Amino acid sequence: MRLFRAGFLVAAAVTVYGAVTGREKLQWIAKPLMMPLLAADVVAEGKRLDSTDRTLLLGSLGAATVGDILLIDPDDDRRLIAGASSFAVMQTGYSTLWWRRGGRPRAAVAVPRLVAWLGAGALLWAKAPGVAVPLTAYGATLGTAAVLASDPGVAPNAKAVAGVNIPDADPRSRLGVGALLFTVSDGLIVLRRLFARGERSRRVTEGVILSTYAAAQYLLADPRAHAKVAVAVTE
Repeated sequence: MRLFRAGFLVAAAVTVYGAVTGREKLQWIAKPLMMPLLAADVVAEGKRLDSTDRTLLLGSLGAATVGDILLIDPDDDRRLIAGASSFAVMQTGYSTLWWRRGGRPRAAVAVPRLVAWLGAGALLWAKAPGVAVPLTAYGATLGTAAVLASDPGVAPNAKAVAGVNIPDADPRSRLGVGALLFTVSDGLIVLRRLFARGERSRRVTEGVILSTYAAAQYLLADPRAHAKVAVAVTE
């Protein structure tokens, strides 16, 4: 286990604990550390990245850091919209990385995600029109990144099931699962915003959102998954 990625897991665990127990101070301490720790890992371990890919990856993590801070209070719609804008920048950076690594849109991968995006957009328009436009726009960047990450061209030797590459020793094969976890996390944000009413249910849902988000970023931000020469690892 690499040092900075181990630190990320600790920060993520404290963040989730703070969300589930309602200890916002813990989130303010730990959550802003998560993406910088992954960025430090990129600097330390990303020697096989070319300068453009390194800049894209670090820029994406920087945008995610801003989004993380904004979404410490997920019940403020203004912060939710601003956070979604930051994450749209991150998703665009990830999409560019995966395009450079050979990811291309394929109908078998794109169609289910398009249907999910349309369904989420319709639900937002019906239940929360005030945030529907920015969140639906963000969903387009999320879907684009997920489609490219799941393209078999990103991990040529990986097996694929239901449009998702199955993780193996090649870090590139884990990008599709990471993107799927990100989609689950963001989908739960919408469901929490629309349907979670009790304090307990909101906290538990936020804990699941943060857990799936942290797992996604752990997989997506591995510099070895973006290297020109793949490196098999067993973390």
